[in-house]
Amino acid sequence: MNPVLTTDAVSGPEGLDHWRAALARVRVPAAVTRSGDGPFTGRLTTAQVGFLRVSTVEADAHRVSRTASHVARSADPCVVVGVQVSGRTALTQDGRRADVGPGDLFVNDTARPCHWAHPGPFTARLVHIPHRTLGLPAEDLRRVTGTAIGTERGCGAVLGPFLSSLVDSAAAYAPGLAGRLASSVVDLVAVLVAEQARGAGAGEENARPHLVARIRDHIDRNLGDPELTPEAIARAHHISVRYLHRLFEDEELTVGRLVQRRRLEECARELARGGRNPPSVASVAQRWGFASPAHFSRAFRGAYGISPREWRSARTTAVT
Repeated sequence: MNPVLTTDAVSGPEGLDHWRAALARVRVPAAVTRSGDGPFTGRLTTAQVGFLRVSTVEADAHRVSRTASHVARSADPCVVVGVQVSGRTALTQDGRRADVGPGDLFVNDTARPCHWAHPGPFTARLVHIPHRTLGLPAEDLRRVTGTAIGTERGCGAVLGPFLSSLVDSAAAYAPGLAGRLASSVVDLVAVLVAEQARGAGAGEENARPHLVARIRDHIDRNLGDPELTPEAIARAHHISVRYLHRLFEDEELTVGRLVQRRRLEECARELARGGRNPPSVASVAQRWGFASPAHFSRAFRGAYGISPREWRSARTTAVT
């Protein structure tokens, strides 16, 4: 890792000013205040591991407050997973306050206000995970922010040492390996959040079907939108595409296949209605989100064994 800032050569109040500027560059904009009197010393190192930003913070006692104003001025929010190496941190977020001690994990979300109080010298290792890569339900994430997570058992016992080693050895990883390690961190953090959310009463067995039901309802309400892609569906529910596909692993169809089947079902129902002035096959296809009549005809024949025109003719003849 490369040093970003050290206050060794700065004395007096300027030390804290340099520290404040470093936190704004490397972590997130926030208000920083000194705890106690005397000179302030700190050291901040950082590196990149794939799409993750990792850092080690060593500093004297101070407080950091990230307000709604700071959040509004920030882009690309992250979930920060930290390992407390030494000293203590009082972390407050989402109405909870956690006393984080040596060896503990902690999680905070830069998309919402947060407060850190370091009552004495401390060292922490931090991993910044972009929101767009994590793909966790917002309600699950809110259940673990502002909490201290032990590393004696469960996923914490795996993730704590792994993150410490990852941060310490960040400079040693080749780009290809770094990307794979970053993906592994995302998966482990997702497991940690799910594990902690269950402990908080979230019940993954209840949360997952609820989210799938919401996604199915969203699909039904937006079938006519030709841009109803997995990417758009994931974005509408504030989850990653990878997590969206994971939600549908145990379902009858993938999310993309579900969208197509529901569109075909609505087209088939409309074509079967007939009437004195029935709409054209192309207009029906367009109304239900098919951008290409040729693609619609191929998909329809694949699903029903006959063309849309043959389907309409057979159904309307049977009615008359």
